[in-house]
Amino acid sequence: MSGGLKRDAGVLGLILASLGGIVGSGWLFGPLNAAKSAGPASLIAWAIGGFAILLLAFVYAELTTAFPRAGAVIALPKLSHGKLLATVMSWVVLLGYLTSAPAEATAVVTYANNYYHGLVSPGGVLSQSGFLAAVALLAMFALINTLAIRLVLRINGIVTIWKLAIPALTAIALLLARFHPRNFTAHGFAPHGVAGIFSAVATSGVIYAYTGFRQAVELAGESRHPKRDLPIAIIGSVVIGCLLYAALQTVFIGALSPHALAQGWGKLHFTGLSGPFAGLATLMGMSWLAVLLYIDSAVSPAGTGIIAYTSTPRLFYAAGREGLVRGPFARLSGAGVPIVGVLAAFVIGVIFLLPLPSWRAIIKVVSAAALLSYGMASVSLITLRRTMPVARYPRPFQLPLAIPVAGLAFIVANFIIVWTGAHTANVIMLYVLIVAALYAITQRVMYGGFGHLEIAGAWWIAPYFAGLWALANLGPKNLTAGTGALSDAALSVVLVLFSVAILIIAARAGLPDPAEAKASIATSQVQIPTATKI
Repeated sequence: MSGGLKRDAGVLGLILASLGGIVGSGWLFGPLNAAKSAGPASLIAWAIGGFAILLLAFVYAELTTAFPRAGAVIALPKLSHGKLLATVMSWVVLLGYLTSAPAEATAVVTYANNYYHGLVSPGGVLSQSGFLAAVALLAMFALINTLAIRLVLRINGIVTIWKLAIPALTAIALLLARFHPRNFTAHGFAPHGVAGIFSAVATSGVIYAYTGFRQAVELAGESRHPKRDLPIAIIGSVVIGCLLYAALQTVFIGALSPHALAQGWGKLHFTGLSGPFAGLATLMGMSWLAVLLYIDSAVSPAGTGIIAYTSTPRLFYAAGREGLVRGPFARLSGAGVPIVGVLAAFVIGVIFLLPLPSWRAIIKVVSAAALLSYGMASVSLITLRRTMPVARYPRPFQLPLAIPVAGLAFIVANFIIVWTGAHTANVIMLYVLIVAALYAITQRVMYGGFGHLEIAGAWWIAPYFAGLWALANLGPKNLTAGTGALSDAALSVVLVLFSVAILIIAARAGLPDPAEAKASIATSQVQIPTATKI
């Protein structure tokens, strides 16, 4: 079947899809990792992360309502800058998306190690049996995603209600059972300074948790009423996620025994540390809550893994529909599912488990890759505002102060990318260089050159990626594990100036007459007929 995707997604299904991505393994491990990095100031880390993602959510709210296309994260750069930029960004998006489901499968196995020993080593790395268990989970995620999208969203909706109820119940139960206000000043509010806060944002699971909002973005092409539903789903899910994670971090810090903090936040330790909330519940004699949390340690990450598989196949589908790759990726099953993309996501996800066999190792790469791709939305919005003025091409949802908001979103995203550290930057740069070399060879062999590529719209991506890589490696040792050539202040100044320069260059490099974008925005004005409700 080669028809279009079915517009079966309603506003509730879209909100729950994004919340299903936001509330996964991040809530199980994020508060502990953030507290170890930043102490009580981890609350600031969640606020910074939420602010960054909310800015991006506003940007996407305008773009996805004006251009409701499947695989929006790569379709939007194609509309504003052409096929080559979309192709390059598809590599980055693919890296982030393909590692999301493995991260959730790894989280399930890691928590399971508390009651089924031998799945994970003391360092958090999967054993052979743990690896096989993770592969089995990935197969289950893939199988569920062969169903029609309305059925997948119904399953996700049921799971997400559980996933929201358990964290909320945990926050209330721990708050009522034990709360030590003095924990918030133990060893200082920010024992590791500003660097600890920034590190928590980028590497502890904060940004990784929030990036789940993308599910509604990727399902934009299947929304029944994109003009009405997408802004509500995208922005609403981020706000709910921010409030939930702030509450969980607060009660986690307050519920800790002061003895667990005797050696400082960086050496925080207590029985059940690999399952922090369940461990706390057990120590406090709340066995009923511990049982629920161990059940949720399978349900929440698995639910997020399932919904993550809705994005990856649609990325393959979008790449095929946009002409970025050849092959059967644009084909749909009888249920309207990009079935080849589902199979490819499973195979490649298993491959990614090999070099990234721990939860924290995976989420650093996922977070950086996700923000690299999301930052492109700011570039597209600013460019399309220039080439398609709102006076002539009104948007269904028009973001107030769009240029400064998009610019700030781009700058903040770049900061967090650099904060993930030199090692993560090296991994991503090596990956991009290898894929770029293979792509160049392929184009040379198939077309005899590169004249057919829209290089004018994409040339700036090379200095952009190279600049981020260099700044991460030149950054302070205590923040980016770089050489220390740049202090915290110097890094911040250079990064702001660099980001502004890239934005200006990128906006000027946009397609002078984005004909496809103009056609797409005209289509988005048409009322979508009502379909079966989710």
